[in-house]
Amino acid sequence: MNSDSAVPGLNRDAAHARLIRIPPLPEQRAIARILGSLDDKIELNRRQNVTLEALARAVFKSWFVDFDPVRAKAAGRAPDAMDAATARLFPDGFEVVDGREVPRGWGLARLDRITENPRRSFHPSDVDPKTPYIGLEHMPRKCVALDDWGSTDTIESNKFGFDRGEILFGKLRPYFHKVGVAAISGVCSTDILVLRPTELNWFGFVLAHVSSDEFVQHTDQSSHGTKMPRTSWKDMARYQVVLPPELVASRYNDFAFPLIQSIVTNVHQSRTLAALRDALLPKLLSGELRVREAEQVVEEVL
Repeated sequence: MNSDSAVPGLNRDAAHARLIRIPPLPEQRAIARILGSLDDKIELNRRQNVTLEALARAVFKSWFVDFDPVRAKAAGRAPDAMDAATARLFPDGFEVVDGREVPRGWGLARLDRITENPRRSFHPSDVDPKTPYIGLEHMPRKCVALDDWGSTDTIESNKFGFDRGEILFGKLRPYFHKVGVAAISGVCSTDILVLRPTELNWFGFVLAHVSSDEFVQHTDQSSHGTKMPRTSWKDMARYQVVLPPELVASRYNDFAFPLIQSIVTNVHQSRTLAALRDALLPKLLSGELRVREAEQVVEEVL
C-alpha cells in the first residue's frame, strides 16, 4: 500500500480501509456451529484425559502409597472394589524394612531397579525434517497427555530420540512438573529425559511414580544450578520406592495401561479434529466449501 516509501509498512488506516467478504449472518452462525462441534469434541477429549489420569493415579495411591488393600486385610475385611484374585496378591500385614513400614514381603529399591534412561543421541543431519519434535514448550504442566509437538526442520543441535509410549521428563526447572507419555516416536530436547520401565509390567507403576508430586519434589531438591536448575538421571535413579512383587505391579498395569492408551488415542483424535477445523474455516468463509458439505464431513468424523 505504500511500497514507494523508503521504509514500506502497513498502517491502521490503510488496513481498516481494506474491503473483506463477509458471509450472511445466518451462514456465519452455521459456520460457528459446525466448527464449534469440533471444538466441543476436542474439549471433551481433554476432560476425559484428565479423568482417566486421575483414575489411574487414585488406584496407584490406594495400592502403593496408602496400602489400603493391606490395611483392609489386616483388619479382617475384604479390600474395597477389588476382585478376590487380586486381593490374594496383597499381604495382610506390615513389616519394617530399613526403618520404614512396608507391606509384608515387599521391599525398598532405587528407581533404577525398574526404570532405565535410554540415551539415543541424534544429529540434525541424521533426522528427517518431518520427524516429530518435542521441546519443553510443548509439554503441559501436571498432565501426562502430550498433545503438542513440532517438527525437526528447525533444530540445529543434537537431540534425544524417543519411542511412542516412552515417558518424557522435563529436567530443566523440574518444579514445572512436565512429565508425560509420548503419543508418537520422534526426538526431543536434551532438556528432557527419556524414561522407560525395564519390563512392560512396571509401566503403570513407573509412570505413576515419576509423574507424582513427591518425585518432582525430589528432583527439584536434588537439582543443580541457581537460575536454571536441572535434575539428572543420576539424581532420579536413586529415588527410593516401596517395591511390590512384580505380579502386583503387573495387575496394576493391567488396569492403568489401557487408560493411558485411551489418553494417547484421544490425543491423536483431537489433533485430527483441530487440523480439520483449521482447514474448514478459510474454505467456509471464502465460499469454496458450502455449509451443507462441511456438515457432512464433520458428521463422518464425529
